[in-house]
Amino acid sequence: MKPLTVRRATRADCTLLGVLNRQLIQDEGHRNPMTELQLAKRMRLWIGRGGYTALLFEEHGAVVAYALYREAPDEIYLRHLFVVRNRRRRGIGRRVMQTLVEQIWPHGKRLTVEVLCRNTPGIAFWKAMGYQEYSLCLEIMPGIRF
Repeated sequence: MKPLTVRRATRADCTLLGVLNRQLIQDEGHRNPMTELQLAKRMRLWIGRGGYTALLFEEHGAVVAYALYREAPDEIYLRHLFVVRNRRRRGIGRRVMQTLVEQIWPHGKRLTVEVLCRNTPGIAFWKAMGYQEYSLCLEIMPGIRF
């Protein structure tokens, strides 16, 4: 198995990141209505002065995954991890996580990720990576009456 190559995303990559982020939103069942263009613009802000780092993972010169995270003094918050649709179920997500934990992220920090409750494949993946449930956010949508 050829190792994944990883590089830090730049502003020039934000159009691609917007496309991939839109697919992530669709796949996880999120309600975010932003367009690819809006998501690309938001990504430019996040990786510009927003404190986030975006990494692109490539295999044979093609992007197969991306990760977006923010590092704090005692925590690394993984906001996005996305494997392109036609490359799933091949261990790429696991390899990305292994690269992040073993080669990129400093040791000794709490690692956090948020997953939508209805995203059962995502929950299963994160639990397989060693993440444990910590909290649950509940909501009442506008218009709900008792």
